[in-house]
Amino acid sequence: MADLEARLADIVRASPTLMRVLTTLRDLDLPHWRLVSGAVYQTVWNSLTGRDPDYGVRDYDLAYYDPDTSWDAEDVFIKRVVAAFPSPLSEMVEVRNQARVHLWFEGKFKEPYEPLRTADDALERFVSPAFACGVKLLPDEKIDIAAPFGLDDLFAMHIRPNPLRQLATGWVRTTRSAQARWPELTIAEIP
Repeated sequence: MADLEARLADIVRASPTLMRVLTTLRDLDLPHWRLVSGAVYQTVWNSLTGRDPDYGVRDYDLAYYDPDTSWDAEDVFIKRVVAAFPSPLSEMVEVRNQARVHLWFEGKFKEPYEPLRTADDALERFVSPAFACGVKLLPDEKIDIAAPFGLDDLFAMHIRPNPLRQLATGWVRTTRSAQARWPELTIAEIP
């Protein structure tokens, strides 16, 4: 996995936009934060397929963890992050306190969602292991990587269901959307 982590760090560093986002987030010093989801895995796929690093990246999902689960507390962080970025990035960075996700997830996605203990715990609940990767930029400029399922699926461009959860209700929509932008992807057959 160390080789894939080194490759991922190199790919992240080669994306000017992603590095700008990571540098800004690092400088905000948010509690237990990590950039997760599409901005990470899509940047890898773009590198593997020779596309522009920003191709297909629609947003930058910031996961952080603050034990204060009030909407008011989360809103303070949202406003702080938005103010740190110029447009259009200010509209593209989506901020979510992972301590609050269990309060709204089931109502929105019709799936149970137990409370999390850290922002990184959220990665274990992503739709696919290929999506379950997050990065952050440390003060020493090192790229810190969290990938609870490893990076093999990500670099193989293979999407399969998360073995730790039920098949996501939006599985077909999610996989079709990804494959429309990256036809090189392989999608696991669902029995």
